[in-house]
Amino acid sequence: MSNGAADGRPRELAPAWRGWCLVAALVVLIVALLPPLSTAARRTEYAQALQFALLAVVVPALVAGGAPWRRLGLAGHEAPDSSPRVVDRLAVGRRRHRELPRSLAFIAVDLAVVIAWHTPAAVRAVSDHSWLAPAEAITLLVFGVGLWLELVPSPPLVPRSGPLRRAVLAALAMWSLWVLAYVVGMSNHDFYPNFSHVAGGLSAASDQQIASAVLWFVSALALMPVIFWNALSWLKTEDDPDTELIALLRAERRRGTPPMASGGDGGLPAP
Repeated sequence: MSNGAADGRPRELAPAWRGWCLVAALVVLIVALLPPLSTAARRTEYAQALQFALLAVVVPALVAGGAPWRRLGLAGHEAPDSSPRVVDRLAVGRRRHRELPRSLAFIAVDLAVVIAWHTPAAVRAVSDHSWLAPAEAITLLVFGVGLWLELVPSPPLVPRSGPLRRAVLAALAMWSLWVLAYVVGMSNHDFYPNFSHVAGGLSAASDQQIASAVLWFVSALALMPVIFWNALSWLKTEDDPDTELIALLRAERRRGTPPMASGGDGGLPAP
């Protein structure tokens, strides 16, 4: 594992750990799409919420953390003579365009897709037609990775934003999922009427509340570490008085400009 950079960026996972992230993503994907969870997801809201949370939050996070781009041939290797590929060019473009609206656009689109797949009509369609579950998984994965690339490094791709902005963006995504869970849990009627509840079993209200708790817990478990890690990284950067000076000296060296020599008059260039 590489040491933390002077600019306060989070440490990147070692390649071995990234490989384990991809293995975990595959395992979670299989668990979400195959019985017994897939069968239970057609019967109860809480099982459906767990399946949805795994597909919408956990799998994209693990794939982004696993950085499979070189393994898939979408990015060149780190060798100097390797030719740039599509993800390499995308990484260069992301470093050139670090505007906040771009990050917000990716997050807004992902959240819109997440909400669309969690509407009563979509949940009913997936419950009635099992072949829609893989389509849901692919859609949530593609757009979910777009969100997580704004929050965590996925070499050669890096987030557009610094630690503080990443913490805020992660909090925004988490709060949006919490609002979605709150709307479902606090509904005065059956939010998903396609689920049947028999007397003596789990009531519709309890099923909805458990489902909300599942979505709330999974989103918090995935996004809170990102929020706190980036917030701590930002505080560490802010507490280091030499960070700005080091960045300035590095920029001057890249331009070939010699740093100013300290004179006896408080930092003015020496005569």
